[in-house]
Amino acid sequence: MAIEFDEPNPEQDENNEELIEEEAEVEWDDPTTDEEVQLESASMAVSESELNEFDDRLIDVHSQIEQLLQQQTEAVGGHKIVAASEDIYEGTGNIVGVGLGDADDTTVGGDPGSPCVNLYVAEPWSQEEAKAALVDSMGVSAASDDDLPINVIVTGPIDAYSHRFRIRPAPGGVSCGHVRITAGTIGCLARGRRAPRNRRLMILSNNHVLANSNRARFGDRIVQPGPADGGRSTRDDIAILERFVPIDFAGRANYVDCATGWAWPDRVRRELVYLRRGTRRFFRISSALARCRRGMLVGKSGRTTQLKVGRVTDCSATIRVNYGGGRIALFRDQIAIRGQNGNFSAGGDSGSSIWTWNSRRNPVGLLFAGGGGTTFANKMIRVVSALDINLYT
Repeated sequence: MAIEFDEPNPEQDENNEELIEEEAEVEWDDPTTDEEVQLESASMAVSESELNEFDDRLIDVHSQIEQLLQQQTEAVGGHKIVAASEDIYEGTGNIVGVGLGDADDTTVGGDPGSPCVNLYVAEPWSQEEAKAALVDSMGVSAASDDDLPINVIVTGPIDAYSHRFRIRPAPGGVSCGHVRITAGTIGCLARGRRAPRNRRLMILSNNHVLANSNRARFGDRIVQPGPADGGRSTRDDIAILERFVPIDFAGRANYVDCATGWAWPDRVRRELVYLRRGTRRFFRISSALARCRRGMLVGKSGRTTQLKVGRVTDCSATIRVNYGGGRIALFRDQIAIRGQNGNFSAGGDSGSSIWTWNSRRNPVGLLFAGGGGTTFANKMIRVVSALDINLYT
């Protein structure tokens, strides 16, 4: 059954609530009736089911380090310090994230495969240095126990990441961006869950890709390829900024970095793309979401590193993300991924959809940051809830 989508109109009032009759055969999810609730829905606490496999001691250490990260991020809020200053990563500032994962052959205090604390650091630390910092500077007494399993993962500073060719209609996995950024990636297509957004065909990506990290205005042009790859408005317009979840830089927890652009239907397509021996290959992912699970294989196709496979190492990471210009944001309940053969992502891959590496290709996350070979992604179940959308894949 063909569905007709409205074309984007920058002049249309975003708050227009005129009802549009739905097609009889199409069943839509129940609409969220309050805009404030939509944004709040992205701030759900980490579900207990994801933590019940970890003992109370690990959860307590994880919680204490989270509190430190929040305090440090609040100190940066309001531009009190410059993110690039030389001493920002000294002492406990070297800790840029914490999560819960599985011990490996380098983990001290835990058998391989057993639950452990993942400690993400900007500069290399030994296990002893990490534990000393946790005990002496943070008062995490449990860290002094020799049998507390801590996996120290060097990421460097975790930065928000910024297929380069022009293509029409544009698929997921290629360069795009707001007219005032460098370049990111189209994740996939989506549509709203209620009128009038249920007739808008949209591209999904990050806030910092489509909304210039909160600086954009609704109706701003989105180009493909992104400006860093030669995209220019109005020649390369494919969408206008339609909605985004604001990023909080004042120290409060974020859960998603996401936005939608209202696309011209003839300028985008549902498939994703990758290159094989110079030939463009198109494929589809599912619209049925999958929950994060440690150890699961996942894939993505992005603007810079193209098609890659990786393995989920953490489903509950809390990290501080550097957006440049002294702006640092705290993110909770994030997915961490390590590439199977080389890095899973690089700058410019932001906004890529991440999906299960199997024939179903169920969406799991939305890539937005990384460092030191570790990629971080929002959980897709949070993204669609926060933006009040369904994926159209």
